[in-house]
Amino acid sequence: MSKKINYSYIGIAFIILVFGIIFIPKIIDRVNKDDIIRDESRSKDVSISEKGEGKNTNKSDLVFLEINGQPKKVPTFSFTNQDGKTITNEDYLGKVYVVEFFFTTCPSICPIMNRNLVEIQNQFKDLKNFGVASFTITPGIDTPEVLKAYAEKYGINNPNWHLMTGNEGAIYKLANEGFNLYTAKDETVDGGFEHSGNFALIDKEGFIRSRRDAFSNPLIFYNGLISEADGIDEDGIPQEITILKEDIAKLLKE
Repeated sequence: MSKKINYSYIGIAFIILVFGIIFIPKIIDRVNKDDIIRDESRSKDVSISEKGEGKNTNKSDLVFLEINGQPKKVPTFSFTNQDGKTITNEDYLGKVYVVEFFFTTCPSICPIMNRNLVEIQNQFKDLKNFGVASFTITPGIDTPEVLKAYAEKYGINNPNWHLMTGNEGAIYKLANEGFNLYTAKDETVDGGFEHSGNFALIDKEGFIRSRRDAFSNPLIFYNGLISEADGIDEDGIPQEITILKEDIAKLLKE
């Protein structure tokens, strides 16, 4: 009986010895490489974003504009900016930016919109990952030289604020289909053109984002026609520049 017990102890000791020889060096090596600390000993911040991508993320509470159930992404574009350089949608990847459609001879809403954008520009001064994309709807008039003078007039100095001109058809398609921001020629209105006074907010991956309204629906766009100083317009509509600044700050942290 004692011999059987001794043999059992010997067998157990042998198994422990083999385990130590094979596995302990591997465990020590993984600890030295921080593998265990990184993968097993710490919980990961992994979530499924609204785009359905599982990854480490710091996503804010801002929602995506969805078209037919799919998050709306900025389409491919290529235009010429105020410095004569070709700018594409890829130049904005990795940046949070605001989009507007305007024209330099606009006698009504464009000056208001761009003064508000300059105020936003100054709020995020010196941040390399913030920008603005301004597309002229009168490219036949707004050459790079004209856009350059306009930028100087309004104090536009962010290197990521591109005032762009190019093919008229491509610009109108980008406005109406790419961003769902209404733009059209209309000789019955001041300036001969009609366009949205709203701003679109784009995240670092090129998706259109916004906060929810009081009814939990996506705000979609931000009213660019009322300044923070004015507060509300004559119809009692409140300004949205403050919340746009807040939401830009949220996306910058993502």
